[in-house]
Order: sequence, then structure tokens, then C-alpha cells
Amino acid sequence: MIDKSDLEHILSHTEYLWKEMRNQNIFITGGTGFFGCWLLESFTWINDQLNLNANALILSRNPEAFMVKAPHLSNHPSIRLMRGDVRSFNFPRGEFKFVIHAATDASAKLNRDNPPLMFDTIVEGTKHTLEFAKTHKTKKLLFTSSGAVYGELSPEMICIPEDYSVAPDTMNLGAAYGLGKRAAETLCCLSGVDCKIVRCFAQVGKYLPLDTHYAIGNFIRDMLLVRTIQINGDGTPIRSYMYAADLMVWLWTILFKGQSNRPYNVGSDKGISILELANLVRQEVNPNVEINVARKPDSQLRQRYIPSIERARTELGLDIWIPLEEAIRRTVAQNV
Repeated sequence: MIDKSDLEHILSHTEYLWKEMRNQNIFITGGTGFFGCWLLESFTWINDQLNLNANALILSRNPEAFMVKAPHLSNHPSIRLMRGDVRSFNFPRGEFKFVIHAATDASAKLNRDNPPLMFDTIVEGTKHTLEFAKTHKTKKLLFTSSGAVYGELSPEMICIPEDYSVAPDTMNLGAAYGLGKRAAETLCCLSGVDCKIVRCFAQVGKYLPLDTHYAIGNFIRDMLLVRTIQINGDGTPIRSYMYAADLMVWLWTILFKGQSNRPYNVGSDKGISILELANLVRQEVNPNVEINVARKPDSQLRQRYIPSIERARTELGLDIWIPLEEAIRRTVAQNV
């Protein structure tokens, strides 16, 4: 379970928004992953605290696995699980005023090993979910896109604004994830549904996989296992990390108040190099663990992947409230 202080943080920043959800149904794809678990934790908590009498239907390929992973969520009276593939699920009966489409396997391995499946899942899954929304009286749909839609970035670019027009190379099979998200955004704009689009960058928090391609997850795992942190590159790329409690404030706010078909970058604009990140995790968790960097830097230019978040700040009053140091401490505390 997520710590109560995180749930209170989410509620304190979004309480004024939830009257729209009273007595309503919400349909969520991707509701059992990292984003999904946080969405369900915050939804059930706020639903109970505000007596909203709202209900959530969650699409899952494997409901039984989720019941084992998070029984407190799967057994909550406001949650129902529905088995299905996002590309072909049978439409349930009823009206769903809200939809969150967060179903994408953000897997570097899948993107590398089977790019056609990655692209097809994103595009066909979005098309099918939009058709569901159009036939079930949906008023607002949130689509979780990605900063990958911007493609390869120039090292000179400090922060990426939403109107940055460079795109992934269509001839690069390794760009299937970003190209799929880009196509899905276009489908949202063509659908006639009130779609809120969020381009998400790196996040950290409970439920983040610690054994995949997420550097911060790998570093936390190594700290918990008291083993050397291994950096496979030179440690110079610049990234940023948003804590999941802040992420939930952003996603719920954009669902309710964001402009239709106007993308919002979602992430932190405070950059940190991979090596600096490893040192920060070590500092916060176990100063005695060593760090090994595979190779020395071979260039003065450092690759950057940092969003500009001025649009969300200016239009919706959103911000980064929980600093990275605290985010690491909370993530570790909820994983031991």
C-alpha cells in the first residue's frame, strides 16, 4: 500500500476537482501497472474520504495476478476488474463519463525485440479505447503519451517544450514506442472525444519496477541488496525524475481541467546526470556501497532529456512539490 502521507498530499492538491466524479463511473486501461496502481490507490482513497460513490472498471490481461499483487485494491468495493486485451476487449455495458487510457507496455526489451507488436499495441489499443469512449458517453479522456514523441534531441536543448516539432525517425525500428505514441495522439485529436494528452517523462515511487530499464529503479535495487551500482555508460546523460504522488496530482488535474487536444509535459524540469543520480541514491540509502562506471566520457556534450513544464505551471498551477531526495527516501521506505 502507498503511504498515507502520499495519499493526503494528492487529496490536498485535488480536492476541489472531484465533485465531477460523484456518482460516476471511470474506465481505466493499464490500471495494474506503475501508473495504474497509483491511480487506483488515489482513486479509492479519495472516493472513500469524500464519499463520492464513484466506481472504477479496470481492464487487465491478468486479473488474478493483480489480485495477488494488490489485494487491498482488487477487493475494494469501488473497483471491478475486467479481463481483456486493450486492442480487442469486449465493451462493457453502462455509461463511463471518464476514461484513462494508460495501457502501454513501456518495455525497452519489447521495443527492441518486437517493435511491430509495440507499435500495434499502442495504436490499435488507442483506437479501440477511443471507440469505447465514443459509444459510452465519455465526457473526458486522459491519454498517457510519452516524451518519446520528441525523438532524438540535440544536446544543446535545455528543456523540451510541447511545441518542439522534431519527431522520431520513421525508418528507425527502435523508435516504435515513440512513433506509436505520436500516432495515438493523432487518433485522439481525430476522434471527436474530449482528450487530454499527457507526455510523461521519468517517474519514481512505489510500484516502479526495480529490475527493468529504469536507471533509478536499478540503483535503488542495488542499494537495497547492498551491492555495487553498475552504470553501463559514462554516467553523463541528464535526466529528471518526478515523484509519483506529484504525478497523481498532475494526472487527475489534467483529466478534469486540462485543455482538449493540447499536450502537457508531465515530469520534473530539474536535471541530474546518471552518475549524480547514483551518488544521490547512495547518499540517501547506503553511503558504503560502491559505484562502477563502465567507461569514461568521450565527448563534452551531454545528452539531455528534460521537459519544459511551464505550460502546466502557468495554465493549471501545477508544480514539483516533492524534491528528488525525498522521493528516493519515500520510495526506498515503501520497498523494504
